[in-house]
Amino acid sequence: MSTELKISAKVREKLGKNANRQLRASGQTPAVFYFAGKESVPLTVNEAALNKLYAGAGRTTVFTLEIDDKGKKSTHSCLIWDVEYYPTQNRFQHVDFYGVDMEKELKIRVPLEFIGTAKGTKLGGRLEVYREQIFVLSKPASLPKKVTVDISNLDVGQGLRVQDLAMPQGVRASFDTNFAILTVTMPGAGKGADEEGEV
Repeated sequence: MSTELKISAKVREKLGKNANRQLRASGQTPAVFYFAGKESVPLTVNEAALNKLYAGAGRTTVFTLEIDDKGKKSTHSCLIWDVEYYPTQNRFQHVDFYGVDMEKELKIRVPLEFIGTAKGTKLGGRLEVYREQIFVLSKPASLPKKVTVDISNLDVGQGLRVQDLAMPQGVRASFDTNFAILTVTMPGAGKGADEEGEV
């Protein structure tokens, strides 16, 4: 866990749409802190601080959440679990913080980043991508922001399945079926295997 990523929050005493509207107007963002087996805690966080945190942490980097409950402070290892944006603005309307146990695995969705140019496409093939995200299992400190996939050596007729992906240390893909990630096909050759497989 990064010791540099930290955000402070206060327990919200007033709830409801009107109270939340007033918070947002004053530069605060309504939030909720969740932790397994405990009651959720309504919070308020500074919007500018939240923007800075999200830029650095995204949804897969653990940070420290400091909660001020009428002067009584506590700290928690957290992830940003969910965010809600304004319909017409790139601005947070609400955020969910999730307290984590650093010794327990989490299942979380991460994007795939494809690097290189498949050699089969240089011969007229077409790269067909079926999945751009997968679920992974990892302890919180090892969660990756993305999984990088090198496709440079793929020839026409070749592809990758989830089991073929090289995962970062301490991370493993979570799947029940060894579904297709992508394939290199020749135009007119028909759909690749498992294109409409597990979602």
